[in-house]
Amino acid sequence: MALSRVCWARAALWSSAVTPGPFVSRRLLLGHSWVAPRSCKLHFSPKADVKSLISYVVTKTKAINGKYHRFLGRHFPRFYVLYTIFMKGLQMLWADAKKARRIKTNMWKHNIKFHQLSYREMEHLRQFRRDVTKCLFLGIISIPPFANYLVFLLMYLFPRQLLIRHFWTPKQQIDFLDIYHALRKQAHPEIISYLEKASPLIADGGLRWRLTDLCNKIQRGMHPAVQDLLALRQCFGSHPLDMNQLQTSQMKALSRAMLLTSYLPPPLLRRRLKAHTTVIQQLDKALAKLGISQLTAQEVRSACYLRGLNSTHVAEDRCRTWLGEWLQISCSLEEAELSLLLHSMVLLSINYLGTRR
Repeated sequence: MALSRVCWARAALWSSAVTPGPFVSRRLLLGHSWVAPRSCKLHFSPKADVKSLISYVVTKTKAINGKYHRFLGRHFPRFYVLYTIFMKGLQMLWADAKKARRIKTNMWKHNIKFHQLSYREMEHLRQFRRDVTKCLFLGIISIPPFANYLVFLLMYLFPRQLLIRHFWTPKQQIDFLDIYHALRKQAHPEIISYLEKASPLIADGGLRWRLTDLCNKIQRGMHPAVQDLLALRQCFGSHPLDMNQLQTSQMKALSRAMLLTSYLPPPLLRRRLKAHTTVIQQLDKALAKLGISQLTAQEVRSACYLRGLNSTHVAEDRCRTWLGEWLQISCSLEEAELSLLLHSMVLLSINYLGTRR
């Protein structure tokens, strides 16, 4: 009896020691086809699925945008033209801003000054600064609440005064440039009259005669030669035509000829004229290094217009010839003779072929 109890206890202990766990029992139930349990980790979408989702969204967005453009073009054609020009203008302005930032970053990294840049980089920075200055006014008047609606109306009514060239239609670009040139042409007779009045004040008799003869030729509609202007460089580097001795009324007329505001105190007018004339001469030296032949037709016209010639109605070959004459004068002058370069914007452009209308 005792032996049977001992055997029974040993059997109970042995059976409890080898009792199969859940995995063992599962293996016993399934036989040799036992499979390990699955992992509890979450399943993430692969990169291919993300890319396909992005491409799908982009495709749908382009399709919706295309339908929207067709709807505007079909039902609101005039508004669609303005909308297209506005969107393209924003893209061009953004591209100009990124390019200007790259140029400024490169200048900062390599300690490069403005006059050490290439011609196209210098011209891009100069034009971008003018565009940003013009856009700054719109930003200021848009600050008050609900003023943006008024700004849109003003931009529609006064595109020449408030918008930059990126937001002009092709026809507006030609018309507005003609208007601006007509404004600076109004100052040409006044500038020539100031030269006539200054002629008797020149001490050198030869220079006095040359200046009088030059004024007479221009009034008769003749285009002066480069040698005629360079012969007067000493005259414009001393009294009374030196940059530091110009009269206030004369500086105002020259400011209008350069499309600059003339409603500034005389010291600011003089300083601004000096700064703009210096920048133009720096551009001229960089352009002479590059070569006029490397410029595109649009670049040539823009360069001539900046220097006083209404190039919108002048043939490209004549623009290149005129620009070559300008560079001969500009690159020959010293800093003290910049007054001649400033007056050359009138003297060299007033009677050029195809510009008198």
